[in-house]
Amino acid sequence: MKKEFIKGMQHGIPIGLGYLAVSFSLGVAAKNAGLTAFQGFMASLLNNASAGEYAGFTVIAANASYLEMVLMTLIANARYLLMSCSLSQKFAPDTPLGHRLLVGFDVTDEIFGITITRPGALNPYYTYGAMAIATPCWAVGTALGVIAGNMLPLRAVSALSVALFGMFLAVIIPPARKNRVVAVFVLISFLASFAAANLPYISSLSGGTRTIILTVVISAIAAALFPVKEEEKKA
Repeated sequence: MKKEFIKGMQHGIPIGLGYLAVSFSLGVAAKNAGLTAFQGFMASLLNNASAGEYAGFTVIAANASYLEMVLMTLIANARYLLMSCSLSQKFAPDTPLGHRLLVGFDVTDEIFGITITRPGALNPYYTYGAMAIATPCWAVGTALGVIAGNMLPLRAVSALSVALFGMFLAVIIPPARKNRVVAVFVLISFLASFAAANLPYISSLSGGTRTIILTVVISAIAAALFPVKEEEKKA
């Protein structure tokens, strides 16, 4: 358990550094919505989702109702339902419910990426290690954005979000180099995402909805054409 926790912390360091930079711009949105640094810190500590938080802060700034906030956040974060379903298959059958709930609390894009690629059954302490670094950085970055965000030029704040794309590349490139099928479907995903953002009708959908549709369709095609054998899952 200790070994897996430390390994998770090591893998969580680059994610945490990226979160610290990205959540800074989120803190600016929190301040514009009237939140204090402490409120922004707690919001990010309990809700680790950039799109969902930004949507929530936008609703707060518009003085909308709680129901509107719940619906907006649910739609923005719906992709995590798919990630959770996929991640649940990585647990050993005898994994206690408590561990499953704690891991499910912090299913972010990046932590999901490093967790789902771990060989064999998922040891929850690996995810706890990554969470122990990434989650506080996300919360601290938001608080710093509330405090000092408006002191920086808008271009500088926007540039901080580029770090997130670097983390995504670090997650997908290693498995793509090892497996041609993964590499091909990663490329297909890029092209399909670009097309969906520009085609009529589909582009009018929210980014989260497009992501869900593409994830289901592309993963279903990949699973049908190139199923993973049980022996490979246990390797």
